[in-house]
Amino acid sequence: MATKKTTAAKKVEAPIDNRETFVSLQKNFADSDMPVEEKLKTLYELQAADSEIDKIIQLRGELPSEVAALEDEIASLKERSAAISATMDQMNRNIADAKLSIAEHESTIEKYQRQLETISNSREYDSLNKEIENQELLRQIEEKKIVDTRAEIGALKAQAEDIKDRLSIRNDDLKAKKEELDAIVESTAKEEAVLQKRRDECAAKIDARTMSAYERIRASVHNHLAVVGIYNGDSCGGCFNTITPQRRVEIASNRKLIICEHCGRIIINPEFE
Repeated sequence: MATKKTTAAKKVEAPIDNRETFVSLQKNFADSDMPVEEKLKTLYELQAADSEIDKIIQLRGELPSEVAALEDEIASLKERSAAISATMDQMNRNIADAKLSIAEHESTIEKYQRQLETISNSREYDSLNKEIENQELLRQIEEKKIVDTRAEIGALKAQAEDIKDRLSIRNDDLKAKKEELDAIVESTAKEEAVLQKRRDECAAKIDARTMSAYERIRASVHNHLAVVGIYNGDSCGGCFNTITPQRRVEIASNRKLIICEHCGRIIINPEFE
């Protein structure tokens, strides 16, 4: 007897649109294998874990940004130091080239001066004297280049020393800031690891579309609370605007995703808290 094979229709997920409406998000939230109430509890647990992680991060204060700023400044100072060193190396090569030119000009002057002793023609004599004057002028130009270049090297050395001093100070500052930050990170590492594991477990249970909305809401509010309870019995725990009785009933039923019409946060049953 032939047997019929039946295959379940595979659900096609629509691409995530960050601009999608709350209505479509609510429909997608309800259209899931996981019960809505369990998804809402999972969202609450996810927010709770994220809030605790946020508190740990707040303990670090401005230290991470201060460390990053110091590292950037040190890298910039090292680049400037390397550029100055390369410039001074080139200037020293220019001085060496100028010295060679001076030696060539002096050799040429001596040659012309010896020729003067054997010349009797006044025209050639004047011509050689002119060449000697030109060579002497070129020699003086090279000598001036050397003097000017050495002065520039002196100024660059002063800048290099200043950068060296600043690097020493900044490296000490960076070391102190890193030690302070490492101490805080070490003291909270175990707790953060537990919270991160809990957070990852919750996130793995939630569909990509809801997670995208959750992250988007967290990023858009100053306290990073995407999921809130009911405040004072009748208000959104995020923006404190009054919630209508009908919506409070819907929130308490745990049957659908309720989003505050004022601040866009997800409102959950206070019983979860």
